[in-house]
Formats: sequence, structure tokens, C-alpha cells
Amino acid sequence: MQKAMYAPKFTITNKILKNIGIIEASKEVIDHAPLLPFYEKEFRKNAITRSVHHGTHIEGNELDIDQAEKVMMGEEIAGRDRDIQEVINYRNVMDRIGESTVSNSQLTIDEKFIKELHELTVEKILSPEKCGAYRTTQVVVKNSLTGEVTFRPPLPIAVPIQVVDMLNFINSSNDTHPVLRSGAVHYELARIHPFVDGNGRVSRALSTYILFKEGYDIRKFFSLEEYFDKDSLCYYTALQSVGLNDGDLTIWL
Repeated sequence: MQKAMYAPKFTITNKILKNIGIIEASKEVIDHAPLLPFYEKEFRKNAITRSVHHGTHIEGNELDIDQAEKVMMGEEIAGRDRDIQEVINYRNVMDRIGESTVSNSQLTIDEKFIKELHELTVEKILSPEKCGAYRTTQVVVKNSLTGEVTFRPPLPIAVPIQVVDMLNFINSSNDTHPVLRSGAVHYELARIHPFVDGNGRVSRALSTYILFKEGYDIRKFFSLEEYFDKDSLCYYTALQSVGLNDGDLTIWL
């Protein structure tokens, strides 16, 4: 019996082709750029700091990047306990992604891995029984300013099935370009919304890991989180465009 598999719907537009071409050209240049080990290490350290700061800031974390860096270095700062814990947690998520990529590029992404990312993301923020566990209640996503419901994710009973369908897509040997595969999974996990909290951070982390795993880490010099957070309205609008276009991912991608 053939496994059910998530099948993302999108059109390869001229804009997508152009952007993929730019990515490929940039990747080639950066992957082969000669750098002293000291500078390479500093670039990576800086990228992790930006990823951790912007990856939490986009969710409402109030720490600035200097404060986030101090937290990551183990220094004490004045700030909300949750904000500090979110930074510590997302640093652990980034470390886990990096370790997995180095240790086994052929690692099959499974439910255990996704739940582990969630557990790291919400440690000491959610109660222990909700860390790394699928939600058992229905939730809604609301506009923080107006209180308007902007999204209703699937019912809890559908979560495990839809996550498995998504995993079958991730681990299948199809011809979807890694950048598009990563983007499709980013949206799909956010849509399924499998956890009571932390879904955005887990979605971004998983999509980043897919890029790393497929050889698109680009020496880990860059931060997708920073790119999304620089125009968070555009980011969320692009995500919401999928639902407004009958599940078509083209605008988002």
C-alpha cells in the first residue's frame, strides 16, 4: 500500500526561477570563497546570534540583540524570565540542528526529531507534559492587535496523520528543489500547528535543517530568521496568502 504523502501545490514562476538562480550562484561563490578559519568561525557565531535573536523577536520577545548575545554567553541581564528562557532554548535548537547536520546528513527526519525540536523550544516555558507532545485541544491564531481570528488549524485528531504525510514528503526522493522543499515544509508545519505553542519557531528550525541537510547551509553564515523578522508583516502576509489562494504556495515561495 502506497504511503499517503503531502503534495504541495505551487507554480514555478519566472520570479521563482530567477531567485533560485541567484541562490545557486551565490552558494557557489560563498562555498568556494577562501577564508581564514578565525573569520569563518566569527561569521558563524554572528549568524547564530542573529538567528536566535530574530527567531524569538519575531514571536514577541522583547530582548534586543545585545541582550540576547549576553544571555547566550551565560551573562545575567535584566529582562522577563520568559524572554531569557526563549533565547536559551532557541540557541539549544540551533545547536541541535548543527550537530545533526554534521553527524549524519542522511538522517531521516521523523516525528521523534520534530518533537525533540519542540521540547527544546519550549523547555521551562510550557508544562513538562506539553513539551514535545502534540496538542489535544483545538486552538486558533488571533491578531494580537484586533483579537480577530486569522487562522484555524486542523482538529487535534488530524495532527498525527498530517505530520506523517508531511514527513513522507520530506523523506521522499522527489525532484523538488531543496529551497522549495524547505519553504513548503515551513508553511505546512505552521499550518498543521501540531503543538499548543512554539509552532513558528519549530517550523523555521525544521525548514532550516532541511536546507542544511541538503547542502544549502551556505557555510552557516546567514540567518533566515533575520530575513523574516526584518519585515515580519510581509512574512506573515505571505504565509496567510496560501490559505487565501486555496492552498497554493506560489506567493509564499
